[in-house]
Amino acid sequence: MFTTAQILEMYGYLRGKIINLTPTQTYLDVNGIGYEIQLTLNTYEAIQDKETCQLFVHLQIREDAWTMYGFFTELEKATFQKLLGISGVGAATARILLSSLTPQDFSKIVANGDSKALEKVKGIGAKTAQRIILELKGKLSLDFSEELNGFKHNTIEQDALNALLGLGISKSMAEAALKKTKPASDEKESSVEERIKVALKNL
Repeated sequence: MFTTAQILEMYGYLRGKIINLTPTQTYLDVNGIGYEIQLTLNTYEAIQDKETCQLFVHLQIREDAWTMYGFFTELEKATFQKLLGISGVGAATARILLSSLTPQDFSKIVANGDSKALEKVKGIGAKTAQRIILELKGKLSLDFSEELNGFKHNTIEQDALNALLGLGISKSMAEAALKKTKPASDEKESSVEERIKVALKNL
C-alpha cells in the first residue's frame, strides 16, 4: 500500500486537453480521464488561449477530500509547496497569494523583506507575513527571467466575481471589492485578470 507521501510524489505533471476552463479551475482530459484541477490566476492567464497544456501538479490529501492544484511553471509549483510548509499558510491562502503576485514578484518581496506588501494579500496578517519572509528568505529563486504569457478575455464582471468566489471569498466581499475596481465611463475597460488582482488588494 502506498503512503501519503508516495501518492503525493506520483504526480509531477499532467498533459491533456483543457475542458471547462475558468479563472480558478479546469478539467484536464488526459487520455479520456478528466482531472479536476484548481488554478491560480497566473496559470489561468497562461493557458486561457490554449486547447491543450501541461500543468505541474500538487495533490493535497485530506481526510475529507483530495484536491489537485495545477501550475503552468515548475517555479510556481515550487513556490506554492514552499508556502504550504509555513505554519499558518494553507492551500487557499497560498493560491490567493499566487493569484495576486507572480512567483517572481513574490521572490522579490521576500528578498527585500517587504512584509507590508504581503499583508495586502487577503488572509495574510502581519505575523504570517513576517514568518513567510523569515522562513523563505534566501530559499526562493531569484531568476526573474521567466514570465508568463500575456492575456486577453472578453467577459469581465461575472467572470471576475466567479473567480473570487472560487477562491473562497464571500459574495458580499467580492462584489464590494469589484465595485472599487470598476473603471470610470471614460476609462478603458480592464481585463478580468486585472480586475481580480485589484479586487484582491481591495479586500
